Amino acid sequence: MTSTTTDFTVHTGTYTLDPAHSRLGFVARHAMVTKVRGGFNDFEGTITVDGADPSLSRVDVRAKVASIDTRNEQRDGHLRTNDFLDAETYPEITFVSTSVAHRGGDDFEVTGDLTIKGTTKAITVPLEFQGSAKDPFGNTRIGFDGTTTIDRTDYGVSFNAALETGGVLVSEKVTLEFEISAVKSA
Repeated sequence: MTSTTTDFTVHTGTYTLDPAHSRLGFVARHAMVTKVRGGFNDFEGTITVDGADPSLSRVDVRAKVASIDTRNEQRDGHLRTNDFLDAETYPEITFVSTSVAHRGGDDFEVTGDLTIKGTTKAITVPLEFQGSAKDPFGNTRIGFDGTTTIDRTDYGVSFNAALETGGVLVSEKVTLEFEISAVKSA
């Protein structure tokens, strides 16, 4: 049975992200004509929900840069270099919340510190609660979806190439996509 109740007190607890049923993704414009989608295959995180006072809730997520996947190994290899994310020097991208706000209904805003390539900036991610359910193994799951846009150059990810026809190879704006399924801890 799925629940989308706005009585969040029933969801109070600590949840662990389920990487097999979650996605930490991104979208960037490529060559000014199309979009490249990718994500991280190796990540972990926790969500602590305080249903009575959502402002006391917390989120902590860590993604392994080496697990970047855009379905093109040559591009993935380049993204792991210092031109982009420098996986060797900065093996993780992290997000740690500093505040959570319930905006009404199933809508939340999670503000926190996003660290990429050693640079930390505050971002806000609007998230929509997708509901809760008991899975076939008896686990309680909750789900959230959301997106936000960052400027990658704010994080020292500034590689680019000018195109003969004008414009650049990779957009500075990158949309971050979150599709989260998390399992309640016992």
